[in-house]
Amino acid sequence: MIRPLSSLLLAVALVACQAQPVEPGRAVQAAAAAANPPDDGPRVTHLGAVAADVLEVVLAVGQAKHGVQQAYVPQPGDQVRQEGRGRVLVRGGRPVGNIVGPQGNVFTPYDAVVGSGRERPVDRLADYRLQSTDDPAYAQPQAPRKLSRKSKPTDLCRTAGWSFDSPLEHHLFLHLPAPLQVGRSYTLSLGELGPAPQRFTFDPAQLRSEAVHVSAVGFAPSDPYKVAFLSCWLGDGGGLSYPAELPFEVVQAATGAVAAAGRAVLAKGATAADEDAYKRNHNGCDVWRLEFGQLTTPGEYRVVVPGVGCSFPFKIAPTVWREAFTVAARGFYHQRSGPALGPPYTDFQRPRCFLPADGVQVYHSTCGLVDSGNGLGQDDGNFGNLVRGKTDQVVADAWGGYMDAGDWDRRIQHLVVTRYLLDLAEQRAATFDGLGLNLPESGNALPDVVDEALFNLDHYRRMQTPEGGIRGGVESSEHPNQGECSWQETLTVMAYAPDPWCSYVYAATAGQAARVLRGHDAALAETYLQSALRAMRWAEAALPARAGKGDHHAVLDSRNFAAAVLFSLTGDAAWHELFKQTSVFVDPRAEGESWGKHDQRDAAWEYVHCSRPGVDLNLQTNARGALLREADFWLMWGQRVGFGFTKNPWAPLAYGGATRPPVPIARAWLLTNDRKYHTALLRAVQQQLGANPLNMCYTTGLGPRWPQNPLQLDSRQTGQAPPAGLTVFGPQYLGDQTGNFAFKLVAPKAYPELVKWPSMEAYFDVFWWPSMCEYTVQSPMADVAFCFGVLAASVK
Repeated sequence: MIRPLSSLLLAVALVACQAQPVEPGRAVQAAAAAANPPDDGPRVTHLGAVAADVLEVVLAVGQAKHGVQQAYVPQPGDQVRQEGRGRVLVRGGRPVGNIVGPQGNVFTPYDAVVGSGRERPVDRLADYRLQSTDDPAYAQPQAPRKLSRKSKPTDLCRTAGWSFDSPLEHHLFLHLPAPLQVGRSYTLSLGELGPAPQRFTFDPAQLRSEAVHVSAVGFAPSDPYKVAFLSCWLGDGGGLSYPAELPFEVVQAATGAVAAAGRAVLAKGATAADEDAYKRNHNGCDVWRLEFGQLTTPGEYRVVVPGVGCSFPFKIAPTVWREAFTVAARGFYHQRSGPALGPPYTDFQRPRCFLPADGVQVYHSTCGLVDSGNGLGQDDGNFGNLVRGKTDQVVADAWGGYMDAGDWDRRIQHLVVTRYLLDLAEQRAATFDGLGLNLPESGNALPDVVDEALFNLDHYRRMQTPEGGIRGGVESSEHPNQGECSWQETLTVMAYAPDPWCSYVYAATAGQAARVLRGHDAALAETYLQSALRAMRWAEAALPARAGKGDHHAVLDSRNFAAAVLFSLTGDAAWHELFKQTSVFVDPRAEGESWGKHDQRDAAWEYVHCSRPGVDLNLQTNARGALLREADFWLMWGQRVGFGFTKNPWAPLAYGGATRPPVPIARAWLLTNDRKYHTALLRAVQQQLGANPLNMCYTTGLGPRWPQNPLQLDSRQTGQAPPAGLTVFGPQYLGDQTGNFAFKLVAPKAYPELVKWPSMEAYFDVFWWPSMCEYTVQSPMADVAFCFGVLAASVK
């Protein structure tokens, strides 16, 4: 038989899988209980107004039951067959899940959807009746005069092979025959749909409305920009119109006392198609801005729109950005590869993984990341050249680093995390020297942000060759096998060969680490300095062999960046000369990035801070000008966006386009102390933090509503809630996604048809849509942590 595991049995199964200790704990137990929800019918999860005469009912139908790993106990007649990247268990003539792990003694069942009522229509007017004992207009039960609807899946459950099922969420907008009256009590009956009658009092100061959007993090008292938004897309009913200059209030959450008031300003009309360079509108409705920057008194508040409703509560407090940064930065801890994760550092539990001491072997590949599709290889898929280059040579000490995303590769691109954390430590030491992240290293002589930065960097330093070359990381031969977790990997694991690009990236990052460490640990600083120099010299010697290969410009851009860092670090004129010879900023008109030609923004950022004798003041001026021109360009476009998120207008709205804060603006604020950049940065992060149509913060663990199904395999397959600090890619434009496999999975379960969904509504928390539900540590997670850190350091 197959039986669910207690936390202790789960630990035993995991030990058997890789012979390593696992601590059973309440996180696994609670998650196991959550993985077996009761079988019930439709349930009302929200009831509130979006206008005085439009009542919204959110109806959840069905519940996901994820296939949580358990011990496999073979039964007579069991068959295990290889299908693609999975070992499928067939029992009683039907596939029931995957057998996983090196020993094949753990079973990952397929998912299921439980609960009744998904087949019932939800848009019959006859099912809805509103009645009141103190509103004469509803003395007799009244049906809505019409109904608008939007429906979507709240998960994708893999039920067998490539078959999926979904629980559903219906947003039902009941257009009432008469407006609701403040202070009156009502009862909504839902007829044959199943839920009990819903009783409520229409008090906009207390009754939350999905149409009122505000940041889940809140604001610091000194923040010059504080804002909420009002908007509502009704699905097949289109955009809801609100009167111009609608009044709003900010009230104390505990007492209801009014703390600020104002009038709504139209941020973007429903038909204004100018929110990016592709002449699109992302919202499908009017977006109204509710500003209250004058409110500086700490406390907990709600935004109230009379006749509509109120927002989620939010705080005004000097600690809000520090708290947001801490959650974001701890996301990197949760992505660490190698040592076990668990108490006392986190409730999320994950066994040791990819450690040589546990028998994991990492083989040298002759393919450098520069030639892989996972790096700069433009003629390769994800794994082709890597696998073809596999040798039998075992690479020692190939552990650590950050898992890329929901799966487990570690790549040189992840060093942007290290650089951003070191930037914060270097630029704003007063804030970050004493900021605790509850890490295993906490309490040593280094700031926690530096410890976190070095954990990532050390993965590459450990693999540095005796000659100085840097490997691009560690990668398995394919995407993970079905049903497996990171500590159960059965694919071949390889390390990329050293290449100049990765060595330049490492040299720049290790050099920055050496500079930061000089103020904390001189001996360790010298270790990183010598490692950086060896990497740079190796890269310089290896670079000529790349001639004629048509390498991406990132190779030479990284060379330029590393030269700038090493000059700043050592004062060696040779590195300065190399930087000057390869810099685009000899031209005062040069931009930091020119698509397809160069991207020297990191080098510009490095050089403008250089104070070495002999620094070229003209180059510094040109680099600074390029950084500020880019920030101003992004700022201009951010002002055109209804919800204020800010990106390069030509960048696609996908893979984090709406959840990646603007590092160029954050840098401009640090560089100039010009308040316009501080305001622009605050405006840009609001959408990502919950001031959006879904009222969802796109970083796990922040606020009252965040993604429950990010594409993170280790939590999904062990029945745990996702760890905090993962910022998903978020909403995206769907007009060019019709061929996407995830689009095809979601489309039959969504209404209206997907191509009609506005981009800001188009986030489906379903796990299986990578360009929405996945993430990477380098983006948007690194951008989020850096920008939250800058905001934390800006609080007065």
